[in-house]
Amino acid sequence: MSVSANLVKELREKTSAGMMDCKKALEETQGNFEAAVEWLRKKGLASASKKAGRIAAEGLVNAAVFGNTGVVLEINSETDFVSRNDGFKNFVNEMTEHVSKAKASDDILTQAFHKNPSLKVEDHLKETIAKIGENIVIRRAQKYEVSGNGLVHTYVHGEGKIGVLIEISTSTPAAASNPETRTFAQDVALHIAAMNPMAITSAEIPADVVAKEKEILRGKNIEQGKKPEMLDKIVEGQIRKFLAENCLVDQAFVKNPDLKVSDYMKETGKKVGGDLTIKRFTRFELGEGIEKKKDDFAAEVAAQVKGH
Repeated sequence: MSVSANLVKELREKTSAGMMDCKKALEETQGNFEAAVEWLRKKGLASASKKAGRIAAEGLVNAAVFGNTGVVLEINSETDFVSRNDGFKNFVNEMTEHVSKAKASDDILTQAFHKNPSLKVEDHLKETIAKIGENIVIRRAQKYEVSGNGLVHTYVHGEGKIGVLIEISTSTPAAASNPETRTFAQDVALHIAAMNPMAITSAEIPADVVAKEKEILRGKNIEQGKKPEMLDKIVEGQIRKFLAENCLVDQAFVKNPDLKVSDYMKETGKKVGGDLTIKRFTRFELGEGIEKKKDDFAAEVAAQVKGH
């Protein structure tokens, strides 16, 4: 079948595989993009990266703690220039505080704006767009409220490129208020920003994700000529490695690779006199999974020249 050059280019950008390999993958899968990605991975021609598509959106990710409530949110703008605008930054901070006070179940745009209840958030957003002169989107937000003993903590990396919200539960009130527990929360939030785990433990990774990974690894090992009778053993070992690399508690701690995150958690628990548990986390990366149109200026100029 005939495969478009644009689709080949897109596959190459996502997988870093060679142009001809991408073309063959699309031909072999009748132009099915996701199937082509899998085909390349099975052939060992694409990296098993966790990228969620090309990141191309602008704006800011912000995170903050208000008492026992933590918030992380992403607000997008059309250009990086606007994301550095004081008016835009102020709007992001206002919305961060608003989310901390609002009901999580409600559509944020229909909520009464906390600083001026006569306005809905949607009205305040439209006013901000009019002032700044560029489209702004409140893309997503997450709020945690501490229940029982514990704390919430946030971390923002790269001037708003990545935001992390984490909740730590403790077995005693004293452990929750100990400064060492806060340091642990900060360190783990930084680790999450850097290592992007899929889940806290392997039990939380969906069975279909693990099954798909096994299928890809099996295909890759067959392609590499591994003996059929050894396939199950090889794939099981590779799956254990996959889970260890993608589960927070099993990852090597980014500030001390000699320790797993779970080891660091146990060490801190002994120091603060109470067991610590990483209850939940959310990690937002700016523009994750969003594709923004790329202007091909060379093609645009060429088209204009043809018209004259």
